[in-house]
Amino acid sequence: MSQYCSLDQLRFLLYEVFNVGELFKYERYQDHDVENFDILLDSIKDWSDKQLYPFFREMDEKPAYFEDGKVFTHPQIKTIFKEAGENGWLGQQLDYDHGGVQLPIIVNNAFNHIMEAANNHVPGYLGLTVGSAHLITTFGTKELQEKYVPNMLAGKWAGTMCLTEPQAGSSLSDVKTSAAPQKDGTYLIKGHKIFISGGDQQATDNFVHLVLARIDGAPAGTKGISLFVVPKYIESQDGDMQYNDVETAGDFQKLGQRGYSTVHLVFGDNNQCKGWLVGEANLGLKQMFQMMNGARIDVGLTAASVATAAYYASLQYAKERPQGRKLNSEGEKDASSEQVLIINHPDVKRMLFLQKAIAEGSLSLLLECSKYYDISTAATGEERQDAHLLLELLTPIAKTYPSEKGKIAVDNGLQVLGGYGYCSEFVLQQYYRDIRIMSIYEGTTGIQSLDLLGRKVPMKNGKALQLLMDKINQVVKEAETIEGLKPYAAIMTKRLADVQEVLMSLMPFAMKQEYEKYLADANLFMELSGILVIGYQWLRMAVIADKALKNPQRRFDSSFYEDKIHLMKFYFKYEMPKINALKHSLLNQDFLTIVENDAVF
Repeated sequence: MSQYCSLDQLRFLLYEVFNVGELFKYERYQDHDVENFDILLDSIKDWSDKQLYPFFREMDEKPAYFEDGKVFTHPQIKTIFKEAGENGWLGQQLDYDHGGVQLPIIVNNAFNHIMEAANNHVPGYLGLTVGSAHLITTFGTKELQEKYVPNMLAGKWAGTMCLTEPQAGSSLSDVKTSAAPQKDGTYLIKGHKIFISGGDQQATDNFVHLVLARIDGAPAGTKGISLFVVPKYIESQDGDMQYNDVETAGDFQKLGQRGYSTVHLVFGDNNQCKGWLVGEANLGLKQMFQMMNGARIDVGLTAASVATAAYYASLQYAKERPQGRKLNSEGEKDASSEQVLIINHPDVKRMLFLQKAIAEGSLSLLLECSKYYDISTAATGEERQDAHLLLELLTPIAKTYPSEKGKIAVDNGLQVLGGYGYCSEFVLQQYYRDIRIMSIYEGTTGIQSLDLLGRKVPMKNGKALQLLMDKINQVVKEAETIEGLKPYAAIMTKRLADVQEVLMSLMPFAMKQEYEKYLADANLFMELSGILVIGYQWLRMAVIADKALKNPQRRFDSSFYEDKIHLMKFYFKYEMPKINALKHSLLNQDFLTIVENDAVF
């Protein structure tokens, strides 16, 4: 079986970098222990080896397709839903009262990383089902919870989130799907939703669609959007399943993730589609953000996982492929000597190091966000508020950096294989196609960048940003006490100053309400922020690795920790200098993308 992820890396992050045991002090997580987490990690990996990874390429070669009003997916999806439900792996993070075991999200996302790396076409079906169930348990009535959640967590019914419409795209203020109130307390739903991930397949008996719609007479814009449970089939009291006028109009055939259905749904074409209001009217978008923010972390995690799997695939090739010869002392090749494996060439090593630095740095950031979610759920007072602010600030970065830099990582992996990387016989081209959607899912890079600079940086008068700076400076201070890490602490201090200089240059535009100028290069600020935050991840990992090397009771052998320090140095040499170039672009006040005359195109 080919390697597609590293359990050692997960354990290093969970137990040494983020010390997941700290969560046990909270009542919510006190029933858990590290030994159980270890058993579950091995179980998920074993299951993924058998039920996910072997079908990864086949799901691409035999993609989901639309026929006679239905979407057909690979038959293995049915097995995966069934076994995930039977094993209790759906909704482990939910409350005990709702069928979960209150598993920390950081551990749950470690499990998801394994599954995503094994087969990124599959976990989205499961994740959306759990996310929909969580939305119902958070905002829905007890009746809705009892009616839908048990079957969803059992893997019998699937869940979706239905936001996007043909005429609106990402502009949710323009949602037109309507909801007409009925005497029995239900609503008649009517409208179209597109790009609905997992919106139809033959693996489950029913679909529980979470739909954003506008109640007749509601205010315009996002303030008039409500959230509804709209099942494909309504279960009667005697157990019969009655069609609820939810029609599948087609499946979008995609560049990648071809085993993961993406459908166009039509609600109420015959004016018989019933929906049930979730929570209060006109608060639907606010409620849906619970699921959307979780989905953004999930997308970043998928991207990091695809990049991880691509790294191991290209590493395996580099260790097996002989080509070329090393240069002798005269800078020439000896044609009579044996060829060397390509992993011996410095440029190939550079590409492999870059892949690994991006993938492991991204995974660290995503698990940090997951821990902040756990603390914001279980803690109280200022600790809870601070964790929530950090999570809010880091979420757009955690979605974007793995998606954008993950593409570069996989591209380098494809390059390692040379011409073979471009051929369908080898898997790198599939990873390359699969990861491309991640910077579009759940809000494009442009949208995430506007969110980061426009909303999250100024949030609470910059408190979230200050909290993050404090976290980074704490790691810098630790690094300054370690002789070998002092130069890198100094680099991080300089890069922090670069970010502050950029913000001092941009903030006057916001203060003068010249928001177009303030946000014109938000994507550059996002890139700068991502490089900085991943640098912070690597400096922290290096500090912890250095401490472990001095501890005879360390968890892993010395080479594991030496690798972390080496990768940190690699990242600081090759990636961190890019912050300076981005800074100069952001300080340049020629606003070349703000032009009145479209004739320039």
